[in-house]
Formats: sequence, C-alpha cells, structure tokens
Amino acid sequence: MSSSPSRAAQFAKIYKVLKKSYKPVAPTADRQVLEHLVFACCLENAHFEKAEEAFATLVHTFFDWNEIRVTTVKELAEILAVLPDPAAAATRLKRVLQHVFESTYSFDLEDMRKKNLGQSVERLQKFTGITDFVVSYAVQNALGGHSIPLDSGTLGVLRLLDLITDKDVKEGAVPGLERAIAKNKGVEFASLLHQLGADFVANPYVPAFHKILLQISPDLGPNLPKRRPKPKPEAEPATAAGEAKPSSAEAPGKRAKKAKKGSDEAVAAPHVEPPPAPKPASVSAPEPESKPGAGKKKPAPPAKSLPQGRPSQSGRSSGTEVPSGSAGSKKEPAGRAEPSVGKKSVAAGLSKRKPR
Repeated sequence: MSSSPSRAAQFAKIYKVLKKSYKPVAPTADRQVLEHLVFACCLENAHFEKAEEAFATLVHTFFDWNEIRVTTVKELAEILAVLPDPAAAATRLKRVLQHVFESTYSFDLEDMRKKNLGQSVERLQKFTGITDFVVSYAVQNALGGHSIPLDSGTLGVLRLLDLITDKDVKEGAVPGLERAIAKNKGVEFASLLHQLGADFVANPYVPAFHKILLQISPDLGPNLPKRRPKPKPEAEPATAAGEAKPSSAEAPGKRAKKAKKGSDEAVAAPHVEPPPAPKPASVSAPEPESKPGAGKKKPAPPAKSLPQGRPSQSGRSSGTEVPSGSAGSKKEPAGRAEPSVGKKSVAAGLSKRKPR
C-alpha cells in the first residue's frame, strides 16, 4: 500500500517538471478513427513535428489509403524518411491498413465511436501487427478513453528513473499510471511524457535531456546515459599496429640473415661444385667424329704417331689411337703438354717395335 502513494507522488513530480521543459501538444480534433491510427503509426518513438510531417507527406503523395496499402514497405520507408525508424513505421502502417481492408473491405472505422468503449478497444487489439502504443493513442484521442500511450522510448525513460521494472517494460505497461494521472489531464501528460521519450530515442546523451532527468531524480547522476569512451576503440588498432611494428622491424633482420646465408653459400659453392676440368669435355662432346672412333681399336702405324708428338696413354698400352677431341679422352695436365727430348727418343724407340 505504501508503494502506490510513492509512485503517484513520483508521477506528479514528473508531470510538474515536464510542464516546465516541454509544451503540450493537442491532437487534431477533426481526424477520423483511421487517421488517428495512421498518425499513431508515424508518432511512435518520434517527435510530434516529424510525425505530422510524415502524415502530411502520405496524404499528399498517395491517392487514397488503398494505394498506401498496396505500396511496398521499402517505398513507404523512403517517404517516411523523416522518422527515426522509417522501416518500422512503414511496416506498422501497412499491416494496419491491410487488416482494416480485409475485415471491412473499406477504410471506415467511424462505427467504433458509437459502440461501447470496451468493445472498440477489444476490436483494436485484434488488429494484425498493431502495437500497444497505437491502440492507446486511438483510445485516448479518437474514442475518448483514458489510456496513456507508451512506446519503447517512454518505457526506457521510466525504467531509467526506476519507476518500472524490466517485467513492466516487456509487458509494455506501467501499473498505476492511469490512477496517478487524472483523465482530464491524461492527454496533456501523455504528450509531455511522449516528448521526453522521443528525446531519449533521438539522443540520450544531450546535456539538456540529462538536466530534465536530474530534476526528476537528483540521485540519477551515476546512472545517466553515457557515451562509450573513445580511447577504447582507438586503442585496439593502436595495439594491433604496435604488434605489427615488431614484425616489420624484424623483416630487415631476417633479410640480412638470408643475405648473409646466401653469401656464405656463394663462398662455399666452389668447394662443393666439381672442378672446372670437365667443362671443355662437355663442350667437345657434341662433335660427331669422336663418338664412332671411341669404341673401335685400330693398330696405330708407327710412322703416323711420330709427327703428333703427344701419344696418349691408351695408345701406348693397346696400340689404339684415341682422337684428341673425343668425349672419352683424358686431357693431359699442363705440365706434361710438351714432352722433352729424352722422352721423344724413347717414343721413337717404342715406335720401332713390331705391333702385336
């Protein structure tokens, strides 16, 4: 029992502070029930000025409500671009018009004014895709009932002020609100509270908005909405860059090691590679004359071996003469290229021997 008077006092304080900060907005009196529903679809989570602009754009752009009903959500969202969430508003509007057309095959809901308020409210709640805010706004401004419309922005502010719980936010209702605010002040209070919720949706970090909240609840300072600190997102790329720098700094060292390793290999290469002596043999290998004579053994005439002056080792042992340009011939060392005079006499004596 003690919580109800406390909540009523808090709502009374909110009402008093909001009257100093905002100007109440009265609804348009000559609108029909369906027009109130359409306007409520635009007003949810938006300021009154933006909602009026969006509603006027719909009326002047399209021929009738049926043309809006058959328009795609994407096209409607482009027309309702002044709203904070054009796609959500376009979805609500299209669903409401679709249900009205399918249930009545027209766009006339004026018969709701003549019926009992409870029956009309129950009928509105059965609309496909309709929200509690749209129902409450139509009940208050079109049917004359006492129902304060609450959207997600308004519920978020009341939760921030610790006037409702998370369960109340999910249910979309504020217990005791209609009892705390009289019916003759309901329209004015609803418009003021809605403006506070629209500011919360638009930008909850504005100092003027914080000032209003502190007037309602002075102890709210530590819990006020705060922007995320900028250094944190900037620090992550900085650390990433800092980690990347050592890798880039290590790159020259690695390159130097590779260069040093390559130079070491280049120095050690001559010791590992075979001696350059076979290179002339590989060059003289393609000569076709040397290959046929390499495998045949012919007795070398003694008279022909004297003018050459360079008998091969194979000619001495087997009597065969291997051509000097063949691939299989062994090149004599540089020191033994020209035999001495004594060696020539020995060669001459050997040449006089009879062939075997």
